[in-house]
Amino acid sequence: MATAGGAERAAPDGHGPEGGVYEWYRRGLDLLSNGDPAAAATLLTRAAEAEPGSRSVLEALARAQYDAGRYGEAVDSFGALAAGNPTDDYAHFGLGLAASRAGDLDLAAEHLALAVAMRPDLPHYARALRGVRARRASGPGAA
Repeated sequence: MATAGGAERAAPDGHGPEGGVYEWYRRGLDLLSNGDPAAAATLLTRAAEAEPGSRSVLEALARAQYDAGRYGEAVDSFGALAAGNPTDDYAHFGLGLAASRAGDLDLAAEHLALAVAMRPDLPHYARALRGVRARRASGPGAA
């Protein structure tokens, strides 16, 4: 848990990262932007456990999981974001991409279509949806 006033401390088990949730979040974002999504996901998982209601931590965790190739976990995290705010186009987009990589093309198409409906001005949303629909149309071995 974060301490009042953002004071730094070690994790209760003595084996976790030092600092509070905000520091874990910032370090996780740094790791993600520096090309270490697996380490970012580990740190951001701890932050999400400490602050389960933080959408920014959960979004960063979902991105790190996706970039680390942990698509099933990314589906769960992006799904939680979309469930918490059904009008979050980015959550639906991320969920669609992660589901596509996980091989669930029906779930991917559903959420990418929602993202496109919410943000028709973003061409990468539409491209991702067209790609999933084409894979789905070409049959079960198209993954």
